[in-house]
Amino acid sequence: MTTSPLFVPDPKLDLVLERVIDVPRDLVWAAWTQPEHIVKWFTPAPWQTTDCEIDLRPGGIFRTTMRSPEGRDFPNIGCFLEVVQQERLVFTDALLPGYRPSEKPFMTAIVALQPEGTGTRYTAIAIHRDEAARKQHEDMGFYDGWGKALDQLVAHVKTM
Repeated sequence: MTTSPLFVPDPKLDLVLERVIDVPRDLVWAAWTQPEHIVKWFTPAPWQTTDCEIDLRPGGIFRTTMRSPEGRDFPNIGCFLEVVQQERLVFTDALLPGYRPSEKPFMTAIVALQPEGTGTRYTAIAIHRDEAARKQHEDMGFYDGWGKALDQLVAHVKTM
């Protein structure tokens, strides 16, 4: 498994999605770091991502608005903790831009990208504060939702 050199997932607290995808790493990076791409794939259909703001630097904003099939909007705001060009993004909703504490933290995410043949080894890790939060995220459909979003990312990247 590809992980941050400083982080080893704990199966009691963390959820991991890892897959080799048949698209180049530079395009996956672009899909993850440019708002015009995020809105095309980030939320598993029939949900939509209607808005995105990215300031791609530690402490910079990562904001999305997700819309449910019923038309209800769910804003999400956090900040980047680590940005390693073409390799890794670490972001959290525990902190707002400028590292200000948020009111209701849920998770920190690591997205790691490593070249594999002509494709990319894609690893997404959702880090939770306790077992209850991990279970809540899994019960919300982490594997299905993040997996479907990854499928959408791959389909989108193939049109870039």
